[in-house]
Amino acid sequence: MRLLVAEDSPQLGRSLCEALRRDGHAVDLAVDGTEAESYLARYDYDIMVLDLMMPRVDGWQVLRSLQGREQAPRILVLSARDRVEDRVEALHLGADDYLVKPFAHDELRARLQALSRRSLESRAIIGIGALRIDPRARQAMVGDQALPLTPKEYALLETLCSARGRIFTRSALFERLYDARSHASDKVIEVLVSTLRAKLAACGVADLVRTRRGFGYVVE
Repeated sequence: MRLLVAEDSPQLGRSLCEALRRDGHAVDLAVDGTEAESYLARYDYDIMVLDLMMPRVDGWQVLRSLQGREQAPRILVLSARDRVEDRVEALHLGADDYLVKPFAHDELRARLQALSRRSLESRAIIGIGALRIDPRARQAMVGDQALPLTPKEYALLETLCSARGRIFTRSALFERLYDARSHASDKVIEVLVSTLRAKLAACGVADLVRTRRGFGYVVE
């Protein structure tokens, strides 16, 4: 998943991002609501972790700005405001969940996983020949054999197979798999495609990911 964390505490923001990246997610950090809105205008996110009391533009305004927006991320509010009225107002404004500070990291991760499952409920298993991809379990199988994919390799395979026939440029795939502060070049996509192809071929699935010269990559 690609996540946006909007949190004005530098220490908390960094620790959240580090923990979520260890789980294999691409994570951007916004230190105030203005920066959060800038990220939201440039990138598509699966989930946003949103603090309410931020400088410049606060979390309440960010929630209002997302109302009615197509493909808005699911939102987990993370706030020290523990009044029932605040929780109700945030949910009315479009938040999907609300967690009060201080919190346990394990609970935060569990709530994010629950939000992710909700967004995947309508997504069926993707089948292409002998290949089966289960987005809910984040697992790819060839017959009874599980593909030994890294989180980035799995994300690349799911992205291409779930939009079968669509050509993705290298930069589009990079934006999907890596956060905005990554020091990697988008050429890392070429490496991921190469290792993914090798693992697929080792399981008997050859020529699944094709290269359209001058355009990008596609699963046909």
